[in-house]
Order: sequence, then structure tokens, then C-alpha cells
Amino acid sequence: MKLFIKLFLLTVMLTGAVLPAHAALRVFACEPEWGALAEELGGDQVDVYTATSALQDPHHIQARPSLIARVRGSALVIATGAQLEIGWLPVLLRQSANADVQPGHPGYFEAASYVRLLDAPALVDRSQGDVHPGGNPHIQSDARNMLLVAEALNSRFQQLDPEHAAGYQRRYQDFSRRWHEALDRWQKMAAPLHGLKLIGYHKGWSYMLNWLSMQQVATIEPLPGIEPSPSYLSILVEHQQADAAVMVIYATYQSAQASAWLAKRLHIPLVELPFTVGGNDQSEDLFALYDDTIERLLKASGH
Repeated sequence: MKLFIKLFLLTVMLTGAVLPAHAALRVFACEPEWGALAEELGGDQVDVYTATSALQDPHHIQARPSLIARVRGSALVIATGAQLEIGWLPVLLRQSANADVQPGHPGYFEAASYVRLLDAPALVDRSQGDVHPGGNPHIQSDARNMLLVAEALNSRFQQLDPEHAAGYQRRYQDFSRRWHEALDRWQKMAAPLHGLKLIGYHKGWSYMLNWLSMQQVATIEPLPGIEPSPSYLSILVEHQQADAAVMVIYATYQSAQASAWLAKRLHIPLVELPFTVGGNDQSEDLFALYDDTIERLLKASGH
């Protein structure tokens, strides 16, 4: 009996060694929202690595050797684009020597290419701070943009892995159905927020404000990427006394110090928003990200 078991196990091991197993499509996602979307659409057909976390500023990432190695072994790189990763992704792509994931090839995907960008400056120079010539890259703060990106990403998965095209299409259709239902729910939830004014730390919420019909009356940064000075904050307090902002918001990865100081002086709530998947314990996936964001805004506004 023991000899039979040993022979059986040996046969299984040898058979497994010669039969080719399907390798999941290796995906390198620059930001957590695209990693989460790739997993929604790809399921077990994709192996997703996310390069950054919600606790990191996606503008400023170190091009570490470990990230270069990840890009080298990937079949698809998903970036936000619109120059969000301009300081680090080109280095990863160049050093990886992976021809398949270079811009212009099917293995390179920019989410911002599939949505209408906001805040494109008429003129760009360094005196304006850290501006993006093509427009604001923080497209994930509008949940409607996810459908546009998902459609394009589904097509790219099928192009790169045609053997499993039917499976990708099924998952995309299921995601699209659930996302449309969630959008209807979020629109109803957010109705009390329409027209409300707020102050943001960075100009990273343009898409959310457009989606929820809210208004940002000031930014704590005097210019994009420039930290506020005490004198600037004092002037901001004076100017905002009459603007009726109802809250100050900032992203998880940003320092709360200046935001908290301003909120205290203006006697309005301070709201930390997750900004992307994993920004807090409540935003563990894409659906929860928007649920939690709207709930926090409603609570701060008294609804």
C-alpha cells in the first residue's frame, strides 16, 4: 500500500512538471485604485502588484531596484498618466529593459487617456508650482471615471490574453452592472452635499467636486506642491471668514497640521479622506472607497 502511494505521488509530481500551467497575466499598477480595478476585472487571470500605497504621495516615489524588477517581469503597466508619475515611472520603464511595457506598446496603459481631464492650464511655468500641463491627473476621485477606464482596461486585457477573453468580458459586464447600481446609490446619498463649499489642502479633488456638485473656495497650498507658510495661512483665515466653507479636507497621505490649524481657526470640521483604496480601514476596495468618502463628507456637513 505504501509503495502504491509513493508511486502515485511520484506520477502526480512528474505529470505536473510536464503539463504547462497557465500563468496569470502579470500587472504592475502604479496606484492602488488601478490595482483594485485590475483585480476586479481580471480575477484569478491576473497577478497584480501595486507600486504605491494610500499613505504615499504618488507624485514623489523613489524608483527603487525592487520596482524596476517588478516592471521587468510584468506584461502590463497601468499608470494614471497626465504626468502624475513623471518623476519616477520613466526611470522604471527605462531601467527595466522590458520592451513590451514601453509607451506606445500594448503593455503600457494610461488611465487618464480615457477620461476628460480638468484644470488644464493655459500657460505653464515653474512659478505656478507643480502643475500638470495636460490637466489634473487625480481622475479617481470621480467614480464615474472608473467605468470609462474599466471599459478600456477590459479591452487591453483581452488583447494581451486572448485565450481568456470571454472570462474578462464576463467580469467586466458584472463589474459594470454593479458599478452602475453603486453610482445611482452614491448620487442619492450625496444629494445634500450639492452646492456646499470646502477648503482642500491640494487641488486634488477637482473631479470629486465636479461629480458631487461641490465647490472648493481655497487651497491650503499657496501653489501646487508648495507647503503653506504661517503668514499665508493667516491671510487665508482672513479671506475665508466670509466664504462660508463648511469643512477642510485633506488626503490620508498629506500632513494634517496646516489643515487642522485652519479648521480650528475657522471653526469648521476637519475631514481626512482616503483618496484611494486602502486610505483607511473602511476603504478596502473600490466600492468601499466611495461609500466611505461620501459618508465622511455627509457627517462633516451635518447630514
